[in-house]
Amino acid sequence: MVSQVKKSKALQKILLGGIKPEGWIKKQMQRDLSGFVGHLDQLIPELFIDDKIYGKNRLTKKIRKKSVGNIQGEDEWSQQYLWWNSESQSNWFDGFLRHAYLLYDKKSRSKVDTYIKYILNTQDKDGYIGIYAPDLRYNFTGENGELWSKTTLYRALLAYYEVTKNKKILEAVIRAVQNVMDHYPVHSSSPFSFHKPYAGVSHGLMFTDILNELFFITGKKIYLNYAVFLYRDYCRQDVSEKDIQLKNILNKKYKLCGHGVHTYEHIRSLASAFFATGDLELKKALSIYLKRIETTTTVSGGPVGDEWISKRNANATSTGYEYCSMQELMHSYLFLLQKTGELQFADQVEKIFFNAAQGARNPEQDSIAYLKTDNSYEMCGTKNGEKDEIKKQTRYKYSPVHQDVAVCCSPNAGRITPYFVQNMWMKDEEGLVCCLFGPCESELSFNGKRIFIKETTSYPFEFSIHFEITVETPINFVLKIRKPDWAKKMQSNIPCKKEKDFISIHKLWKKKEIFQITFEPELKTNFTQNKEVYFSYGPLILALPIKAKEKIIKEYKISGFCDTHYKPVSLKQYEYRNGKIKKKSGQLVFETEFLNIQSGKKETVSLIPIGKTILRQVTFKNRK
Repeated sequence: MVSQVKKSKALQKILLGGIKPEGWIKKQMQRDLSGFVGHLDQLIPELFIDDKIYGKNRLTKKIRKKSVGNIQGEDEWSQQYLWWNSESQSNWFDGFLRHAYLLYDKKSRSKVDTYIKYILNTQDKDGYIGIYAPDLRYNFTGENGELWSKTTLYRALLAYYEVTKNKKILEAVIRAVQNVMDHYPVHSSSPFSFHKPYAGVSHGLMFTDILNELFFITGKKIYLNYAVFLYRDYCRQDVSEKDIQLKNILNKKYKLCGHGVHTYEHIRSLASAFFATGDLELKKALSIYLKRIETTTTVSGGPVGDEWISKRNANATSTGYEYCSMQELMHSYLFLLQKTGELQFADQVEKIFFNAAQGARNPEQDSIAYLKTDNSYEMCGTKNGEKDEIKKQTRYKYSPVHQDVAVCCSPNAGRITPYFVQNMWMKDEEGLVCCLFGPCESELSFNGKRIFIKETTSYPFEFSIHFEITVETPINFVLKIRKPDWAKKMQSNIPCKKEKDFISIHKLWKKKEIFQITFEPELKTNFTQNKEVYFSYGPLILALPIKAKEKIIKEYKISGFCDTHYKPVSLKQYEYRNGKIKKKSGQLVFETEFLNIQSGKKETVSLIPIGKTILRQVTFKNRK
């Protein structure tokens, strides 16, 4: 449960590059960099390379139509697509940049450096960096992507500043943000007041991400004050996405109904306003909002977003989730983890990353699912083969691009792992905090002294974590290690103090010290909101894999990339009859007896982690 926002000590995030992936996480990132993350721009060059939307192809009033992959004609609706390529390009570049630097990939880094130079050369004398020519910028009557196109790009620019410490980048972003604040002055403008605004305007509220990052870097409260102003103005306007508006949150009868990705990313804007002001009404609103989010989250951590929440509760079969929504909800929980210091949010991050996010990747190819359900019986375009789905629905398939719908989920799939890695460790006033588990190496500092940490583990696939702490000179600090909510027992071979949410090691650290923490997982039987059964082992959600036939429906010019559909070889659905479940020795495989609904007979079946499946059944009716 994450609905209660408490007052705790905030944590300080580690700058990008301070934590490097190792083990299985590094291998997955290397695969992605050599796969869809490293080649997305080449797979669709007309959107990523040819359209220099931040430069010579800036949008003007004369442009009525733009190629983004799916526009059919020219009408009022088509105007909302014009900014799309900026989101696709910048979210991809954000993930690509982070992969390049976390993996020390020289070729990719050189490509990043070249693009950064290009972007800096597009900055106007007044500081403007964006996608609009002078005849349009800050001069809109309706839908636009002014703030959103800046948000997606500036996130990448600030990430580049973190890893390079290049002050020119920071100065460029500060000038660009000042340009926004000059044109949308605090309390004397309405940045969200437009005729028939849509996704671009609503996404634009996430400019608060940039403001929070600049506050973190500079310590200047002007950025937090502007973030509060943006949230307050958004609450007053007739925007398309209303879930986050204060009046709706405080309305007990209101149910989440918006486009999922907005609903989940907007958590950060509301949270930012609360933490900047301490306003108790905003605190209450944040707790209410997080409680509502719980009802829209499936057992794997996937939040309803297919594409609209539409007042629905999460359901393992009938509600799907976007990869975009997973990234944004995980990012929001990471933000709350930093701001509150409450380690409960780390549990939610791991649930999403290890289950829903891994389970929406194709484990056999370089592709991801735009939309996915926990119970996934078919991936041929429509949701589990439903006949009443929209005829043109194509989102339930695997692709490295998904251009026929929108190139948004593939770029976000490239961001999710680097964001997870960067937040595995944080700092507080007493020392270092291990927030998220996994193989990594970190170079951190505390009180001006460098600390090197090597974390060796196969977590979440096994539960012993081997730590090596190396210091150049002796230093006193507290090392805190999160105790996962699923871990009932744990063992340590070093003296430690056990708290409610973590264990702490208080000592004078000298040279290299080695110790091990082991959590003891248990196989748990859990229940969904509609009383179906599902099983978990430690942080992993288990699934019954369904054998599938693969069909390649599109091949790309770059060898090895394709779009695929999957149909079950023989679709069987099962019920749980309270049979014993046994773990196979040395394997993450669990055997039990389920009732085959079609045949009426009991069968021995195997459950495996959801992240290792394509088609699967995760929840089961339970009849004694």
